Order: sequence, then C-alpha cells, then structure tokens
Amino acid sequence: MSGLAVVGTQWGDEGKGKFVDLLAPRFHTVVRYGGGHNAGHTVVVGGRTIVLHILPSAVLHPGVQAIVGNGCVVDPAALFSELDLLEEAGLDPAADLLLSDRAHIILPVHRLVEAGEESRLGDRRIGTTRRGIGPAYEDKAGRRGLRVGDLRHPEHRDERLAHLMSERGRQLGWEAGRLEREIGAARDLLDAFAARMLPRVVDTSLVVHRAIEAGRPVLFEGAQASLLDLDHGTYPFVTSSTAVAAGAAVGAGVGPRAIGRVLGVAKAYQTRVGEGPMPTEMPPAMNQRIQRIGNEYGASTGRPRRCAWFDSVVLRYSRRVNGLDELAITKLDVLDGLDEVRVGVCYRLDGERLDEFPGAFGALSRCEPEYRTLPGWSRPTAGVTRLEDLPKEARAYLAALEELVEVPVSLAATGPDRGSFLTRLDTPVTRFTAPA
Repeated sequence: MSGLAVVGTQWGDEGKGKFVDLLAPRFHTVVRYGGGHNAGHTVVVGGRTIVLHILPSAVLHPGVQAIVGNGCVVDPAALFSELDLLEEAGLDPAADLLLSDRAHIILPVHRLVEAGEESRLGDRRIGTTRRGIGPAYEDKAGRRGLRVGDLRHPEHRDERLAHLMSERGRQLGWEAGRLEREIGAARDLLDAFAARMLPRVVDTSLVVHRAIEAGRPVLFEGAQASLLDLDHGTYPFVTSSTAVAAGAAVGAGVGPRAIGRVLGVAKAYQTRVGEGPMPTEMPPAMNQRIQRIGNEYGASTGRPRRCAWFDSVVLRYSRRVNGLDELAITKLDVLDGLDEVRVGVCYRLDGERLDEFPGAFGALSRCEPEYRTLPGWSRPTAGVTRLEDLPKEARAYLAALEELVEVPVSLAATGPDRGSFLTRLDTPVTRFTAPA
C-alpha cells in the first residue's frame, strides 16, 4: 500500500488527528491536503494535549516528512503561533516540514471580510470560525489570491497584494488612508513569512510524486469532513474546500491512483459545530451529558459541539463519496454507563422511508430518523486495548455499526491518549499499527 487517505466521515471533529498520529511513524511522508487553521486535530501524548490546526500531525514524529499541500490556505500568524508552541514544548516541527509553493495565503483582511459577512447574515449565518478561510478560497477561485511561492518575487507579490487589498478594501468601505496602512501591514507580515518559511517552500507535488515512485508509503491527512465538503456536504453549511478522499489527489498534486486505500474516521456518536440540520441530534439532557463527558468543544474555537446519535445514513453516504475501505471509530468510551445506545438506520421524509442521504434543498431539515436501540454497557471501555476485554454490549455495538454501514470497523479508540485504541480486524491499516 503506497497511499492511504484518512478522512472524516461526519461533520468533523471525529478524531482524525489521533489516527494520523498513530499511523504517521509507519509512513515516509504525511501530507495535509486541504483546509486552513479552522481545523483542529487534537493528539494526547503522555497526558499532554497538543492541538494542531494547520500543521500535519506528522510534525510530532521526527524523521517523517510533513507537508502542507497546495490545497491548503495558510495564515502566517497562525502558522508562526503553532510552530512557536511546539518549539516551547521541546519539539522541532520545522525539521521535516515542507510547505507547498502553490498553497494560498490568508491575510488579516480575509478575517475582516468573513466576520463582516457572518454579522450581515444574522440568523442566516453559516456559523464559520471567522478565521478568513472562506474569503481566502474565494480569492483563489477569483484569481486574486496570493500563493506562498509569490514570496520569492517581492515586486510581483506586492503588485498582486495591492490588487487583492484594493478589491477587499472597496468591499469593506475603506478610505485611501486606511487602505495604504493595511497594505503596509500586510507587506510586513509577508516579509516576516518569507524570512522564516521560504527555506521550507518547495514544489511539494514533486516531493510526493518521487516518494510514491520510490515505493515509499504516503499518508494523506484530511481536514474537516465529508458532510462539510463544498460539493458533497450539507450546503450551504459547509467549508470552502474539498474534504472528501478525492481531494487528496488534487490537494497534494498527485494522480488518483496514488491513493491506494481510504480510512474513514467516525465518532461512536456524532457532533457538529455551527449551524445546519443534523437529524439524529440528541435531546438537551443527553446532549449536555455527552458534551461534558466527551469534552465536546471545538479545538480551534472552543465552541460547544452539538451532539447526536450515530447516523448510519450519513456513514453510508460517506462510504459512497469517499470509497471507504475501513472505518476507525473514536470515543467509544464516552458512551460508557448509558442504559441504551441508539443508531439511526434510515429517515422518514414526508412520510416516505429514505435509506440514502438527501441532497435536495431543505430536505434534511425535514427528515425524521428511525433508530435501532441497543443495550448499553456499565463496565468501562476507557483505556481498553484488546477486543476481548470490551464489554460484550460494546462489541455488539461496533458490529452493528459495521453491519449498517457495510464497511469493516478495523480500529476503535477507547480514550484520548496515543495508546488507547484496539484493533478488531486484520487489515492493511491495522497491520500498519502493529509494533515495529
């Protein structure tokens, strides 16, 4: 297996970072292929919590090539902050880090534009992180954007910067004096970005291509999740990039055959940050319980996540749009102590049974879920690392998810720490997690 894509299968926050961190030492190269610093990947190592926003989880493993791919958008200040925090923790994140010369740059003006748009929308707001990701992708699509490689050519960079800032300044109603000050501040930021990062800026597509040609395994790290994908998510409550597995090829600059297998990561329940329908959403009391036990607060923003029962309609849809080969289930231990657990098996839409995820506008908000109810378990699963040590009810729950989604559940996380996981099946992915 030369290429493995790790993708989120729900509305994000599934725990992809844990499994990328777990798998990274088995790979030569790890590529973050999309999104910006609106995606928080949380890894717990020896009791210490590390939250990564734009850097690939591979930066925690010396000797593994970590790449921020061309499909990403990068905020220089956020990147500096993340590098500084890791260095303060005694790590050297830049040693094996490369940054694509084709990745686009998020500027402070992008945050201002996004915050203004969210405020203007009022009750119709999307619920974004207000970190400038959407406007940066807008400028990329509008051919106004600045790419990291532009830092090598200051005159060209400054010409493009002036054009971008003039367009955005007009949108924000800036007068000439304000526009000049903002252009000057952005230029200073880009100078600092160039001074610190240009030695790490390369054609990362070529780096990944050469690794694959040499038979070295490559892991493609997804951000956000399938139901937040710009094309296949619950539009308009989506992110601004391609979050499904196919985005790995585009966002890393390789052909689709480079992705040998796809590992989908799903919580044992489901969460969502921001606005938009989620049919299996829990009632308030259960929502608060799961939110508290599962620490369901956004890693990037701290916003509380809405909690829901596992929805197999969502996962079957993710199976289809990603071509899932295997599933990794996270946070199984959060369901410990419940008398019963529920799994959404289908929807009722205007009285008709619906087994497939609807794409029509407004349809999802009218869907009523039908559930399969399974017995809960009182014996804790937290920290369990062998399948046979799980309560039989927890094993039955995993088997039910596998049956309903029609994808083998090969891994399950039983706690946040790096070592808290178990394997259910002998598959290509689980063999990668075996001791060296």
